[in-house]
Amino acid sequence: MNLSRRRFAQALALSPALSLLLLSPVGALMGALPRAAQAADSDAAGAAVKVPLAIHGAQGPTRLQVEIADEAEERNRGLMGRDYLPPNEGMLFLYAGAVRNGFWMRNTLIPLDIAFLDDDGRILEIQRMEPCPPAASECPTTQPAAAYRAALEVNAGTFEALGIRQGDCVTWEGSTGTCG
Repeated sequence: MNLSRRRFAQALALSPALSLLLLSPVGALMGALPRAAQAADSDAAGAAVKVPLAIHGAQGPTRLQVEIADEAEERNRGLMGRDYLPPNEGMLFLYAGAVRNGFWMRNTLIPLDIAFLDDDGRILEIQRMEPCPPAASECPTTQPAAAYRAALEVNAGTFEALGIRQGDCVTWEGSTGTCG
């Protein structure tokens, strides 16, 4: 089951009334399906859907829970405005193909580490990112040296503390990496 189908199924499970509306002819005529897909992006309390992720390296598997940012709006927003990210959590940015986009920290309140991943889920490089001061007229961009397929953001210092480094392999639900 791909991520969008899973989110849709979660929305149905979270709201019996919503599932009845969606399955009715009235719901289809009212365009309820797009609203259900949006509702599926968060649970009843408004928290983002999290999926398990594992990083495989010399330290053994390290498990995290991550939010998926696989649409342009989600990737653009990222972790902006958050004053806290729980330990062992993060955000995984997914792209349909290899990209060379940079990341910036405008309106991001907490320092982060970012790992850029190749098609197989291997970590190409890790960089530290500091928040931009609110009054700053310019905000630097963190630019990877090579094209990447995904990027993983976690609290600053997490990768170092867990012994995660370049060459380690990352897998998550729906990934194609084998880490073999």
